[in-house]
Amino acid sequence: MSSTAAETYITSEVIASFRSYLISEEKSEFTIDKYIRDIAGFASFLGGEPLSKERVLAYKAHLLECGKFADSSINSMISSIRALLKFVGRPDCAVSNLRIQELPFNPEEKNLTKDEFERLLDAAKDNRRLHLLLLVIFSTGIRVSEVKYFTVESFRCKLDKVRVTVRCKKKNRRVIVADELKREVLAYIKENKIESGPIFRTKSGKPLDRSAIWKQMKRLCKKAKVAESKVFPHNLRKLFARTFYMETHDIVQLAALLGHSSINTTKIYVKTTEEEVRERVEMVVNKLIFTKIRTTLSA
Repeated sequence: MSSTAAETYITSEVIASFRSYLISEEKSEFTIDKYIRDIAGFASFLGGEPLSKERVLAYKAHLLECGKFADSSINSMISSIRALLKFVGRPDCAVSNLRIQELPFNPEEKNLTKDEFERLLDAAKDNRRLHLLLLVIFSTGIRVSEVKYFTVESFRCKLDKVRVTVRCKKKNRRVIVADELKREVLAYIKENKIESGPIFRTKSGKPLDRSAIWKQMKRLCKKAKVAESKVFPHNLRKLFARTFYMETHDIVQLAALLGHSSINTTKIYVKTTEEEVRERVEMVVNKLIFTKIRTTLSA
């Protein structure tokens, strides 16, 4: 889709066309919603004015000055706009991302710990479906959009080992299901007399969507005494990644399990907390520097 500078407007029709393009590219529902949300914000800022690089730069400055967004969020919005600009044939209007110095650890306020996960599990013990759902996401590292691939049929294969096949980003991936988890899922299927289709479903039989799962998890926060900022499905996936890596130190295998095409993405998942990094720094400094200083002074 191409246009000249004089006729490039980000209209509702353009946005709808861009959505159709993203669907044809087999982007996930979550990715599409995010792109469209970012583009809608940009279009609102333009206020019906034609597109230009100056206006894109002004929007970037606006995002910085309003103080509502983290630098990483601003870069994500810029990436969405860049994709739109390429779609409408105006890559000349694209602007660069903000330069961010990457932290060697995850912020404490966003990092879900194993202890907090166990408290969430305990808080969900009266809700069998949610309890099992938390176990499934943590025990497999799947994306919340992949929950729908956990079907009765996938657990009734003739093989002893269940391997759920999910499809995401144009790729099929086998999900390894541990024996203990398999037994939990099969018991749930039997208890609820689910004959076919998705295991985690609404009363009408449709797969639970991202929004429903997110809301149910948030309701556990107060009872589990876990900060809401830490409780969302993707954090369970990250907790699986960190736990697996701490046990195996095999980042290549972990990347395959998570369905990452780049190990650089997986490296982000396995970052520890600031407190853990601090403990390691303390250990190294005390061992290599201050132990020698004390030895020298006492000699």
